[in-house]
Amino acid sequence: MQAAVHPLPSQMLPHYHRRQSLNSANTTADGPSVMPTPPVATRKRKRAHQYTINYSEVQEVDTDGRLREVIVIEDTPPPTASPATTHNGGFSASYQPPIYSAPIRTRARAAAEAQALSTSASAFAAPAPKKRKRDPIEEVRAPPSKKLASSLVHTHLVVPPAKLWENKINGITEDASKEPPSCDDKEGHYIIEPNDMLVQRYRTVRLLGQGTFGKVVEAIDTVTNKRVAVKIIRAIPKYRDASKIEVRVLQKLKERDPINRNRCIHLLNHFDHKNHICLVSELLGMCVYDFLKENEFAPFPRRHIQDFARQLLGSVAFLHDLHLIHTDLKPENILLVHNDYRTMHIPVPGKRAAPPRTKRLLLSTDIRLIDFGSATFEQEYHSTVVSTRHYRAPEIILGLGWSYPCDAYSLGCILVEFFTGVALYQTHDNLEHLAMMEAVMGKMPERFARAGARSKPEFFKEGAKLDWPKPKSTTRQSKKEVRATRPLHDVIPPVDPINKAFLNLVQKLLAFDPAQRITVREALNHPYFAMTISEDI
Repeated sequence: MQAAVHPLPSQMLPHYHRRQSLNSANTTADGPSVMPTPPVATRKRKRAHQYTINYSEVQEVDTDGRLREVIVIEDTPPPTASPATTHNGGFSASYQPPIYSAPIRTRARAAAEAQALSTSASAFAAPAPKKRKRDPIEEVRAPPSKKLASSLVHTHLVVPPAKLWENKINGITEDASKEPPSCDDKEGHYIIEPNDMLVQRYRTVRLLGQGTFGKVVEAIDTVTNKRVAVKIIRAIPKYRDASKIEVRVLQKLKERDPINRNRCIHLLNHFDHKNHICLVSELLGMCVYDFLKENEFAPFPRRHIQDFARQLLGSVAFLHDLHLIHTDLKPENILLVHNDYRTMHIPVPGKRAAPPRTKRLLLSTDIRLIDFGSATFEQEYHSTVVSTRHYRAPEIILGLGWSYPCDAYSLGCILVEFFTGVALYQTHDNLEHLAMMEAVMGKMPERFARAGARSKPEFFKEGAKLDWPKPKSTTRQSKKEVRATRPLHDVIPPVDPINKAFLNLVQKLLAFDPAQRITVREALNHPYFAMTISEDI
């Protein structure tokens, strides 16, 4: 599959000088003729919509005409009704089943049936099917017998055909009859075991987390006797390639900031262990999202938000100075240096008899920016879609190309989430996402909307107006979600000078038009950061 790469028009980015470089076969058995049984229409139970966020791989053609595989952070849209999938009695609308009618049963027919039944089974049994020859690369080994299953817990002998096809397009010729190493699971993740030695130096302690790209484990460096974090990449070519880019980025960050004033994760070591690229870094605390989750999604104190904002803007400004775009800023990629907190008891508003609610307050707001696997140099190839859905800038959704301003937009979404405790945009559909953006920030600027209508005409109607809700495809639940989306000045009520300044900063970060969006370097000089915020909860 090829996806077009849309460069961002130069007039949309006056702040920045560089241009973006952008089936089934009916088988018959020999034997007496038997009338086919009419198909019975069955009703499928409707399942509740389940939304998942995952990564997908797409192929794109770069400016040099070379085919690239790109890892895209995407989500699963909710299932929707479509004329192409409308069913009538279990069949698609484009196909109607033949009408079956029972034959008239006569004495002659009954005698013939009785004679057929009296013959031996071998007389009309279908011959044994011949084994179909397979392409050598698709040959797989039979699974072990049940008796051996208990002793082969970590051995996976069956190679899924999809993986083999995937290896074909990557130019890999592997002997499929060879068993995968016992250290891997069927998805290519390294199986973590306590006290396992990585390259005879790092002794694993426990699993810290797992993502699409691999696993992160706590380990002890037996040379320095210090605890470290090791990111173990999946043993799949596309993830290995992405990790090599991440190593290159991390090495550049450490080279340009050896004492880590800009609070980006530092790479201590990297190596290849049993076909898994491993990245060693300092051992930090939990990610900000996990802290929010364990704190029942209670918002951070305003003084903590100011500290977070100053550090994040500084880190991203440092990246932009190096002509790097992070492209995947989100609370999951922000780690606390320390997890320590104190507990406060907060009365529940409007419920005098209710017991007070417990809230955790961090003792330290020091953070580190992590996960540079999707970081892109401004002058290098830009994939069409980047960023996790909830933090994706409108120019990415509209296919207008992207550059540094997409990071600024993600930071605006993150700061609102710190203020409210929950994500600003909770959606899995592009058009609904754009409608929510307009509910929060007002209508798109005309110039930006016209550019979007040229790139994605399916999202707009005449006059470059957002075509939402669509009469036939927009669900009642979608309309309800967009109506429930509040304007930004309601989300951040300007009740005092601090909130007013914070609201103004977020409005500039969330501007629709990237040409009008504040840069992260400019944001650091915003009056909000000159304000003194007292301790609150």
